[in-house]
Amino acid sequence: MSLHYTEALIPSSLITPSIQSLLPKGYTFRSLRRSDYKLGHLDVLADLAHIGDISEAEWTERFDYLAKCGGTYFVLVIVEAGDNEYEEKRIIGTGTLVVERKFLFKLGIQGHIEDIGIKADQQGKGLGIKMLNALDSIAKDVGCYKTILDCSAKNEGFYVKCGYEKAGTEMQHYFNDEAVKYHV
Repeated sequence: MSLHYTEALIPSSLITPSIQSLLPKGYTFRSLRRSDYKLGHLDVLADLAHIGDISEAEWTERFDYLAKCGGTYFVLVIVEAGDNEYEEKRIIGTGTLVVERKFLFKLGIQGHIEDIGIKADQQGKGLGIKMLNALDSIAKDVGCYKTILDCSAKNEGFYVKCGYEKAGTEMQHYFNDEAVKYHV
């Protein structure tokens, strides 16, 4: 039996009723769980960017690593309901809040929004905006003074519509040729 740190990455108290109310009937926000490989977490990310071949064991090892960093990684998912209210059919959305504790701004806490993905067959329903709003709410609740994100120029309008404003230029320095190939 392997040891693991937690079954979920976000305390349920941070996913408030006001966050849940953002979603239409049949969808639920919840934390990414240790068992979510089987519910298609990687399928959602594959619609966002190249993920490569990742086994369930590798995925679980990464989950456990994130869980060890308590209070740093908040991975939120949107789950589509199954045939009854207690059944979860599949994950159709995901987003991550990474919390950075800084020396700047009186030891401020800044949130980084990462890996916002909505399953291709669920796009166009406003779920991406709802995911951003939910992550921003969690960021505020854990003490972040702001959230930041990087996006491509083609997605800038979407993020402006979500309340973000342009604040600089993203720079990157790759150390892996495969990452360059897939622009991840």
